[in-house]
Amino acid sequence: MVKIKAAVCHEFGAPLKIETIDLREPITGEVEVTLGAVAVCHSDISFADGDWGGDLPAVYGHEAAGFISKIGDAVKGFETGDRVVVTLIKSCGNCNNCSEGNPTICEDNSNAGPPILSLKGKTIQQVMNCGAFAEKVVVDQSQIVKLNTDLNLATASLLACGVITGIGAVVNAAKLRPGQDVVVIGAGGVGLNAIQGARIAGARRIVAVDTNDDKLAIAKEFGATDGVLATEKSPWRIAKSLVGRGADIVFVTVGNSSVYDIAPRYLGYGGKVVMVGMPKTGDKSVYEPVMMAAVSQGMIGSKMGDVIIKRDIPWIVDLYEQGRLKLDELVSKTWTLDQINEAIADTKLGSAKRNVIVFEAKQAS
Repeated sequence: MVKIKAAVCHEFGAPLKIETIDLREPITGEVEVTLGAVAVCHSDISFADGDWGGDLPAVYGHEAAGFISKIGDAVKGFETGDRVVVTLIKSCGNCNNCSEGNPTICEDNSNAGPPILSLKGKTIQQVMNCGAFAEKVVVDQSQIVKLNTDLNLATASLLACGVITGIGAVVNAAKLRPGQDVVVIGAGGVGLNAIQGARIAGARRIVAVDTNDDKLAIAKEFGATDGVLATEKSPWRIAKSLVGRGADIVFVTVGNSSVYDIAPRYLGYGGKVVMVGMPKTGDKSVYEPVMMAAVSQGMIGSKMGDVIIKRDIPWIVDLYEQGRLKLDELVSKTWTLDQINEAIADTKLGSAKRNVIVFEAKQAS
C-alpha cells in the first residue's frame, strides 16, 4: 500500500473531502500512474451529486494524464516513466463487443482483483475505473495510451474523455460525410470537440446551439459556422433557415432530457440524433416516433465517442501538432487538489470549457 491524497465523497451533494487514503500495489495487468493533471468533467459532478446513484465513500475523476510509476506482472508495451493518458475505458479484449472493435461497451464487468482504494481498512469506490481525483491511480493497462510527445499533462488529460467523446461521436458514431450539415446542441467541452470533429470531417454547415451567447462565440472559434440561442422561441426553425434544410446529424452533448425532446425537430429527412449527453437516472424523454419513422430518421447512443483509444488518441494528437485541432484553448483554468470544490463550483456555472486539477508530480529520471 502507498498513501496518497485524494478528494473523497462521503455524502452526495456535499463538498469533497481531501484525505490521505491507501492505494494498493498494481497486480497482474495493471499499472500505477502518478498523475500530473485531471480535468473536472460534468459526469464526475453528476456522480458526486447522486444523479446516477452508486456506493459511498467514493473517489471520482476520470479524465487524467501522468506517468507510469509502477508496473504489475504481464504488462506489455509500457515501461516505468512512460507519459500516458488515463481513460475510464477498461476492456477485456475478448467479449463480443471488444472482438468487434467496440471496447467502450465491453461486456466484462468482473473485477479482476481486490479493491484498489481504502481508508482505515474500509473500501473506497474507484468510480469509472479511475478514481483520478487523487495523486496516483492504479488502472488496467487497457485504460492507458502512451504519449509520444511533450504535450503538457493539463492539456493531455482532456484526451481521456472530452476530446475523444466529441470527436469520436462525429467520426465513429455518426460517420459524418463531407458536405453534410450538423447541429451541435451544447457548446461545452464535449460540444466544442464535436464541432472540431465536424469541421475536420468536412461538414458543410455546423450550427452550435446553446443558452449562452459567449459560448456561441467560442463555438465559432472552434469551427461552428453559425450559432443559435436555445432560448429563442423555436431555435430549430432558426437553425433550419441558416442551413437551408434540416440537419443530417444532431449531436446532443448536454445531459438534459428536455433537450432530447426537441432534438429531432432539428433533423432533415433521413437524419439522425446522436445521443452523447447523459441525463439523470430515471429521467424520461418524449418524441413522436411516427414522425421519425415516416421520414427515416433515427437516434443512436454514443459512449465515449465509440473510440479505440490506442488508435484514436494518437491521430488526434497528430492533428493538434499539425495545428489543425485546438486543445490548449480548452483549458479554462488550472486548480490544485485542495481547490477541487471551488473548481467544481466554477464548472457548475457553465461558462468553463474545462477546469483542470494539476499536481506537482515528480517523474523519476
